[in-house]
Amino acid sequence: MTEDPDVASRRIAREALDRDDPTGWFENLYAAAAEGEAVVPWDRGTAHQLLVDWISESHPDGTGRTALIVGAGTGWDAELVVDRGYDTTAFDISPSAIETARRNHPASRAHYMVADLLNPPADWHRAFDLVVEIYTVQALPIPLQPDAIKHVTDLVAPGGTLLVIAAARPDNQPDAATQGPPWPLTRTTIQSFTTPDLHLIQLDRTPSPADPTLHRWRAEYLRD
Repeated sequence: MTEDPDVASRRIAREALDRDDPTGWFENLYAAAAEGEAVVPWDRGTAHQLLVDWISESHPDGTGRTALIVGAGTGWDAELVVDRGYDTTAFDISPSAIETARRNHPASRAHYMVADLLNPPADWHRAFDLVVEIYTVQALPIPLQPDAIKHVTDLVAPGGTLLVIAAARPDNQPDAATQGPPWPLTRTTIQSFTTPDLHLIQLDRTPSPADPTLHRWRAEYLRD
């Protein structure tokens, strides 16, 4: 009997975590999905609705500005941002994800590339006017999240904007009681993206359209 793709995605993640390889499962999952043997739970076939909402509310003009999509997956969020005029770089640790993104968007103006959030290129330091992080930090085990958050914030240029979208969990839910992936972010974790010169300017917590008992953060930060 063929394994259910949803079950396969969870199995792939657990096998990598059991090998103490907390990021290796991304490639395994995207490669299996490319063969039709698994599904990528967060691959919606369209840009994330909260990113769509933010763009429709903020009307950002990317002309002459740069953007970075963290954990680009198959490219839908990057395509929305590049359409706003940004010189857009979109990266993922999974080569199969980047191959799929290029295949999905053959005429794209976005720059798709393989890179590791936990070890990003040195020339990305404070280099991007807009940084978009959706569901990447929460896909990492909780002990790795502070380091990942530090790297995300380091990407934002002076005067730049950081947009973070993540699943939410209550602050009183212990880490040990949170079985991932994903490992949703507490309000305290969302606030930890701030630095002395990177300020949280808007934080929304909204119910998921698919399940009103689940909530998602949309947080916007601005660097001095």
